[in-house]
Amino acid sequence: MHNILFFGDSLTAGYGLKDAKSQSLPALIQQKLDGEGLAYHVINGGVSGDTTSGGLYRLDYWINRPTAIFVLELGINDIIRGIPPQTTANNLQTIIDRVKQKHPHVKIAVMGMEIPDFIPGTFAAQFKAIFRKIAEANNLAFLPFYLQGVAGVAHLNLPDRLHPNAEGYKVIAENVWPVIKGLL
Repeated sequence: MHNILFFGDSLTAGYGLKDAKSQSLPALIQQKLDGEGLAYHVINGGVSGDTTSGGLYRLDYWINRPTAIFVLELGINDIIRGIPPQTTANNLQTIIDRVKQKHPHVKIAVMGMEIPDFIPGTFAAQFKAIFRKIAEANNLAFLPFYLQGVAGVAHLNLPDRLHPNAEGYKVIAENVWPVIKGLL
């Protein structure tokens, strides 16, 4: 049995879902793996509100077990807190470096994040560019926008309009699954 670790924030944890153990993205990916008879165990390493620096702080705990695939979904809370894009990029790169050091044969997927178009200026563009640059520089699997098809779609989000609901996670799972399947 190989482990797939989803390491992220509330968008990984399944914040606000009635049953995150069955409705979150990691749970849905586990269901897809099981449905195809693939011997992988998905671990949900999501913590609501986490930033890239918080991820660095708790990383050792999560990578202290064999990991075949590491799915990195962090960064949106950095921008909410006004953390400079370069700091976010440095933290993401450090996370990747530490995961590779601990597990030299691990396959890594980066989940890209975008901020809404109504936030103007170079800050938004710099933030969006982080994820592609990190993925390309490290030759990693990459999904450009984790919330593609869900962000801004009212019926796919909780009332807070920030977090997907169970139906929203189904859309995300359909977007993420090809990336994961390509790493198996």
